[in-house]
Amino acid sequence: MMFVAGLVLFLGVHLLPTRPALRAKLVALLGDNIYKIAFSLVSLASFLLMLKGFGEARGASWNLVIWTPPVWTKHVAFVLMWPAFVLLIGTYVPSHIRMRAKHPMLAAIKIWALAHLLANGDLAGMILFASFLAYGVVDRISVKKRAPGVLFAQRAEGWRNDALVLVAGTAAYLVMLYYGHAAWIGVALLPGSA
Repeated sequence: MMFVAGLVLFLGVHLLPTRPALRAKLVALLGDNIYKIAFSLVSLASFLLMLKGFGEARGASWNLVIWTPPVWTKHVAFVLMWPAFVLLIGTYVPSHIRMRAKHPMLAAIKIWALAHLLANGDLAGMILFASFLAYGVVDRISVKKRAPGVLFAQRAEGWRNDALVLVAGTAAYLVMLYYGHAAWIGVALLPGSA
């Protein structure tokens, strides 16, 4: 099953940093640059495999509907996705938002996964989103143990960058809400969105 293979490989590679001894052995064996290139290539290939497999899994006979989410869960998901996009953008911009979130990418992943778990009740969706939520929790715990208090630089670049993060995160959220989700995922979130 392509979906599960891609998911396991993608998350497995991304969990390597949670095992510092194993990562150190691989870096010693391959060299730092080759390790980074291999990590990137395996990440990309497994991500594409996971996406293609998930697209096929959504229409597969084994993809049972486990539960039918009430309409209010979709509204909660809409609300949760806005800070997820802000945190995602905040990962790349030095700001108070990034400093306070400590690890904004993992926070964004956990919020994204939770929002989608609430709004989806099919087996494939639950496998995907529960796996990413578990990954986000495990990796966040690992980051705290590996580098307590040293997640991102403990300095912010001024409030202008916070405004930039909010504006860019909100813009990305609105693009996904009104256009991107329908165009790229195949599921329109709002009536008439395409």
